[in-house]
Amino acid sequence: MAECENGSDNKQPSNSDVENPKISELLDRGWKILEEVDSTNEALGSNSIQVKVKRGTAMLEEASRMVAQLSLFSPNEELEEVATADLKYLMLPALLGALTMKQTSREKRLEIVQTARAYFIDFLRRCKEYNASHFELPTSREEDTNHSDDSSESGTSVKVKSVPQSSDLVAMAAQRQAKIERYRQKKELETRLSDVRRAMDSGQADDEVSRDFYLLNVRRWITVCLDEVESIDQEMEILKKMVFLKDSAPKQPAQPARPPMKPFILTKDAVQARVFGTGYPSLPTMTVDEWYDQHRKHGALPDQGIPRKVPVDKDTDAEEMEEEEKEKNAEQDDEESLMKARNWDDWKDDHRRGYGNRKNMG
Repeated sequence: MAECENGSDNKQPSNSDVENPKISELLDRGWKILEEVDSTNEALGSNSIQVKVKRGTAMLEEASRMVAQLSLFSPNEELEEVATADLKYLMLPALLGALTMKQTSREKRLEIVQTARAYFIDFLRRCKEYNASHFELPTSREEDTNHSDDSSESGTSVKVKSVPQSSDLVAMAAQRQAKIERYRQKKELETRLSDVRRAMDSGQADDEVSRDFYLLNVRRWITVCLDEVESIDQEMEILKKMVFLKDSAPKQPAQPARPPMKPFILTKDAVQARVFGTGYPSLPTMTVDEWYDQHRKHGALPDQGIPRKVPVDKDTDAEEMEEEEKEKNAEQDDEESLMKARNWDDWKDDHRRGYGNRKNMG
């Protein structure tokens, strides 16, 4: 396949080549799109970035189907037996998984991470078969459970013991140490890759440099996929719990439409008063009958024939009280009172108001 590609480099591309691109072209385009998405400052959820992600994913999927049809890889061969031109196709599942993780659909998030994990595991399993690097293939909890069930069915007694807390701490420490080691390896591989990439970009790289370049990329993607699978497993637990809680949550009954509020009216009897109650201060607090009874008890109704008692204010002018008393006596034809009134009127005719009031200096 490599000889066919090299031999066709000097030929002009035909219409069939444009319509049916080669595997290498599909992989290079999809790989370039992934690098552009990783390096861009544009939001990952933007429409243009998501269109790029879908286009790159479609290219890499087509390249994967073509590789499967050609049967380029076999578990019976060693890594040294794989042609240099075919080494880069080992990375197809890893690139597919990385592009799949770039999708931002919240509704399909669980499906997205499950698909990406399958791609990463496929890549790691193939690298494990070829002994491309030394690592432990990660297993999910479902696989561990199934393995335990198979062992019990086959007659092997499996005893489940409670794990002490100290063992958990040891496992966490080992996991942390493995992550640190992967990070160190990744940085070392990236440093070596930057040196080899310059030779590849110059166009003067021989077969040995090209092989070293692709092997370094494969080993770098091994460290990336191991970290991605660990993160995905943690995210999947959260997503599954969210789905379970959503499905098990009691559904809220649909609230019936509220009837329009009626205007408040003055109640006509005690029954309506009990129905309406007393809410805001503007609402009626008694019926018309109650109001009538209350005023009748206090003698405040004009049709009762009872004269109203006007309370006397303590601050009423004394002179006004005296005038009223004089009028009452005059009405009763009291001679003594009439004489005093006449003398008082005569005295007022000869003396002005305030006479003898030395305080006013009159």
